[in-house]
Amino acid sequence: MKGNRHLVFHIHHCRGIGLKGIKRLVETHQELHSVLTLPISKLQQITRATTTNIETFYKDLHSFPSKRYMQLYAENNIEWITVYDEDYPALLKNVYDPPFLLFLKGDRKLLLSSPKLAVIGSRNATSYTEKVLHTMIPQLVKREVVIVSGLAKGADTIAHKEAIRSGGRTIGVLGGGFQHIYPKQNMDLANHMKDHHLLLSEYPPYIKPEKWHFPFRNRIISGLSDAVLVTEATKKSGTYITADYALNEGREVLCIPGSIHDPLAEGTNALIQEGAKMVLTIEDIFSELRV
Repeated sequence: MKGNRHLVFHIHHCRGIGLKGIKRLVETHQELHSVLTLPISKLQQITRATTTNIETFYKDLHSFPSKRYMQLYAENNIEWITVYDEDYPALLKNVYDPPFLLFLKGDRKLLLSSPKLAVIGSRNATSYTEKVLHTMIPQLVKREVVIVSGLAKGADTIAHKEAIRSGGRTIGVLGGGFQHIYPKQNMDLANHMKDHHLLLSEYPPYIKPEKWHFPFRNRIISGLSDAVLVTEATKKSGTYITADYALNEGREVLCIPGSIHDPLAEGTNALIQEGAKMVLTIEDIFSELRV
């Protein structure tokens, strides 16, 4: 599978077809090396790319200097893992749309650590989220639960910082490449995590985050984790989308209930009404994670 591994790396850096196009190529060609011999018309048929985009892809496919980038990443302590690797997380491999390649900075062993709890919530999280996570995360850390979140402002930032403050381990899933940490006020947090914990992204380091990247990366946050804890969320928010991903992936969604008068409780209360597990004490999380 080494050949496929390197071809995934190569194709992942080629412009023009996006992640959906890559998925179509991988699904139609068990031996990816054969993709290099396909005529441009066949590539367009498989990937469904526009004429302009497939021309860009074809050019990159036959000219992108993959070996040079592999060396460059190694020099900058950037590792990468593909769906063909033995240490690719089994939970993530079994989601509907698993990333074919992930870039890693930090402690790679955390990928295989268990159990993992995704902690998500509003970017405009209130003191309610702070109080809940300040109380619960230290107790989770004592049970060696790894905290997974998205390094966004609000609930994500609180979750990562509480895990670190408590002496635990945490994983941050980015919506862009390592060279474009977002939000910028989390740069120090990201630097600490890449040195002592783990950052990962499905985007090459030079890719700037786009608005649509964030809801899409949420499938990785939930896909890596054994369960998902939602603190505060409005309906139709990114947090709500992540909870949907989690439910579709067979993960248990755990929700902190809130006041019926609070807009940031609308999402969590609705999820509970739809079958998510209501969390009233830390024991509710322990029992779900079996810790």
